[in-house]
This record gives sequence, structure tokens and C-alpha cells, in this order.
Amino acid sequence: MAKLPREAYEGDTVAIARWLIGKYLVRRWRDEWLVCRIAETEAYVGAIDKACHAYGYRKTARNATMFGPPGHAYIYLIYGVHCCLNFVTNGEGEPDAVLLRGLVPVYGAGTMSRLRFGRSYGELTAYQRKNLLNGPGKCCKALALDRSLNGTDLTGDELFICTSPADVGLPAVPEPSDAIRTAKRVGIDYAKEARNFPWRFIGEEKPC
Repeated sequence: MAKLPREAYEGDTVAIARWLIGKYLVRRWRDEWLVCRIAETEAYVGAIDKACHAYGYRKTARNATMFGPPGHAYIYLIYGVHCCLNFVTNGEGEPDAVLLRGLVPVYGAGTMSRLRFGRSYGELTAYQRKNLLNGPGKCCKALALDRSLNGTDLTGDELFICTSPADVGLPAVPEPSDAIRTAKRVGIDYAKEARNFPWRFIGEEKPC
């Protein structure tokens, strides 16, 4: 399996967040591969970013994973309900991460639909299909990701990123346009100047 190596998560977090658009997130769920194309990300840089959980190197029990080696999953709970998946980046001791905001299903859409809505993909309404994976909490629910997986090594076999479904023995699929646009991040109006950082990256293929 050609997973992204740990080195892929090292370096400039903003550049990595952009580079991850179009890559494939793979979740091993029981005996099935759930494969999605990454369509939207946001970068968070602890040293300077007032929107980051670890701004100014503030370490807590919640964000401790961010201070560890890059290439691990940082999964946290928001509003006491929804989980969010982040990829720890930069270097050990530098609390940076890339938030996963949106995906496009490639393989395993039926299982994702059942995990999200309790019904098969073919039974979803048009609204449900449009909103299957277009948000951080939705992505985690559809991929059965929760805080028990916080700290998961992204070079392992349970959760990882690759450049093509062929990397896990599945047929390759047509690639979308590589056009990427930038925008301000979502839901961080409290973060003073950081709310205007153009650290949100969106592929031409919309999350769904």
C-alpha cells in the first residue's frame, strides 16, 4: 500500500493543506475500504494563529496530539456532539494541523451513507447526497471516526492518505481538475487578524 510517508506531513502547514486537495483519504472499516477524495481543507498554525487550539504553544490534554510527531490524526469533539479530523503537520513540538473540511466519496459510498443516515446511498434524497461529506463532523460520522482514534498513525493501515485508489488495489478513477481556490476559514470570527488568513483550500470538485 503506497501511503503518504511521514515526510509528506513535515514542513509548511499551509502548503501541505493546499497540496492535500485531490489526494485520497482511506479508512479501513471492518472488512471494507472507504475511499474519498479530499476536496476541502484548512490550515492551523499554532505559533501565530489565534484560531488554532494550540495558539502560542498552549498545550492541554485536548490538543496534546498536535505537539507530537507529524503524520498522526488529531480528532477532537466540538459542541459536545461532532468529531473533527485533523492531520498533524510541521515538526514535533510545533503544534500545527490541517483540518479536513470536505470529501467526495469514491469507494464505499453505501457504507458511508448508512453510517450517516442509516440507509443505502441509493435511498438518499438529493439533499442528503449533496450533504453527505460537506463538513468536518459529517466526514467523521460517515467514516466512523471518533476520539478513540485520536493519535492514530497515518502511516498505519487503519486511516491514511494516498495519491490514488490504485495504491490500495482498487481501480483508479478519473481525476478532477487540479484547480484550487483559497478563502478565509470558517467559524473563527473570534480570532482577530487570523480570521482573515487565506488558509482554506477548496478543489474545483465540490464536497458531497
